[in-house]
Amino acid sequence: MALDLREHFVKYEAIVTMIDKIFERVKKEYPKEVFCKEKCSDCCYAIFDVTIIEALYINHKFKEKFSGSEKQELIDKASKTDRVLAKLKRNIQKELKQGKNEVELLAKMGIERVRCPLLGSNDLCILYDSRPITCRLYGIPTSSAGMSHICGRTNFKEGGKYPTVNTDKIYSQLQLISAEMIKAIKSKNIKMHDMLIPISMALITNFNEEYLGVDK
Repeated sequence: MALDLREHFVKYEAIVTMIDKIFERVKKEYPKEVFCKEKCSDCCYAIFDVTIIEALYINHKFKEKFSGSEKQELIDKASKTDRVLAKLKRNIQKELKQGKNEVELLAKMGIERVRCPLLGSNDLCILYDSRPITCRLYGIPTSSAGMSHICGRTNFKEGGKYPTVNTDKIYSQLQLISAEMIKAIKSKNIKMHDMLIPISMALITNFNEEYLGVDK
């Protein structure tokens, strides 16, 4: 029997609503700086992972929207993307073991370009209404681990004083929801809230009771 995660999805959606309001406020206050518009797919090539609650939510919405051959084609596409990402991450791990600078390697990873499997042939997101929080924030100033981040296509200037979203705080909230979910479903994998999952893997993974560490 499928697990009922609706309660946790509602908490996740509350954060999404908050993020969308923040983005709209910054866009309204800085209309000349925010470049985001339809078919601007720059963020759709960025490499990032999501927390387990977000992965489960995206997987759920994906299965709700797609079925049959269309769903299988998208899963095949996501599988190819996942293999590319896995290879990139293996190379980074190899270089880390060789003693190369972690900050420089992360910066190197940050400029890699891999097309998101959710990006359609018309350069529109096929799951736009359920897109990840990282995508929703792309285009306005953010910060993480004490470093600021600005989309290269915006008119925000490095060093300028703008409203900046601290993504570390957001991901702490997502980890908290994940931890609450893991406790609620009585998972044996109590550290699962620390997991970070690529979008490609979120689409192709079967998040069943066995994967989530729940006794049937």
